[in-house]
Amino acid sequence: MERVVIDDLSSSSALDVDRRGLSGPLDTSDVAINHYRIPPGDGFPSGLHTHVDQEEIFVVLDGTATFETLPASDGADAHAEPSRTGREIPVDAGEAVRFAPGEYQSGSNRGETDLVAVAIGAPRESTDIRIPVGCPECDGADLGLNTGGDALSFVCPDCGAERVPAPCPECGGGAMTLTLDDENAVVSACEDCGAEFDAPPYRD
Repeated sequence: MERVVIDDLSSSSALDVDRRGLSGPLDTSDVAINHYRIPPGDGFPSGLHTHVDQEEIFVVLDGTATFETLPASDGADAHAEPSRTGREIPVDAGEAVRFAPGEYQSGSNRGETDLVAVAIGAPRESTDIRIPVGCPECDGADLGLNTGGDALSFVCPDCGAERVPAPCPECGGGAMTLTLDDENAVVSACEDCGAEFDAPPYRD
């Protein structure tokens, strides 16, 4: 048996988000567990994304999490239409939500108090993370995230084409994310200036 006091664990925070990893201290072999405290206006790490090889469960302990969700892509057929339509799901304290492998999601705190939640992923290690953007070269599967190089890049799992994301064309800010617009279509948005684009900007 392993037991930890969450407040005693070190925080690996991004911006004002307090993230405390429980997997290592609890010595889990098959499940990833993270505890989050997210202030109003911030969110869980990453924009719209999916783990093709991992299911995710979020248990909200305090506050309300608003999740943007999008059905899983079905290869090239999913790109025959101009866009896939997503939706927003509020998850309140005392509730939990599960995202199946391949189902896109991103979560944020749109309330006025801190959001406290536990995120659980199984299996523990996820190596196939995708974003809801089709390959610009072959119109194939959604692009995968490659975090193993010097910089983050997007790689097509079908043809191998690679793209490196660029800063915002409007303000030059580097905080670009994928989200849903007012009509629940996927857009690339700048977290600094709010500019939205139909597709992520790429470096030449």
